[in-house]
Amino acid sequence: MDEIVRQAMAKWPNVPHCFGWLMLDARGNWRMRDERAQHLKLPGDKILHPALLGFINRNYTHDTEGRWYFQNGPQRVYVDLEISPYIVRTDPSAGFVLHTGETLPMPSQAWLTQEGRLLLVAGEVVAALDDRDAAGVLAALTLDGAPASDEQIMAWLEGKHRGALSLPHGGQVLALQWTAAENLSEQFGFVAQPRAAEETQTAN
Repeated sequence: MDEIVRQAMAKWPNVPHCFGWLMLDARGNWRMRDERAQHLKLPGDKILHPALLGFINRNYTHDTEGRWYFQNGPQRVYVDLEISPYIVRTDPSAGFVLHTGETLPMPSQAWLTQEGRLLLVAGEVVAALDDRDAAGVLAALTLDGAPASDEQIMAWLEGKHRGALSLPHGGQVLALQWTAAENLSEQFGFVAQPRAAEETQTAN
């Protein structure tokens, strides 16, 4: 976290939090959501300014409830997550790189949803693979130690093949587990759409 942010938090500790205005989409884009976007349930406009993107990435974290936010000076700007708290992309030299620019540590778990979306878990980092990189990664999967065909992967996702599907990575082999896309937030302990307590009470 930036030192200037720490100082602002100490100087103004009781600034109201912001909800619904910032989104992380499934390709790792930060999106600003104005009132119109929120009302119409639109993703919002991509943030493209390099300095602002760097500032958000450096000050991105979560609270004890699994709500992810960007610490904007003294204010927490909570983030709506389209799929997961991090998005990961392939990199020729680093292997996998997070949308924040950091290299993903060696994953301890790998999961596939029914749609073939790959999720990697490394410590508290839960990262979904950018779908533009999916074809290359899925092509590297093995089934019972041999290269897996598209048909075999589909059969595995549909529960019709009981073989061991794996992802070779960094000199290791990660056994893939199946999961349902609609259960990701509960399974991995994050809040997909954080809202203020009063908003939640009103909605209920």
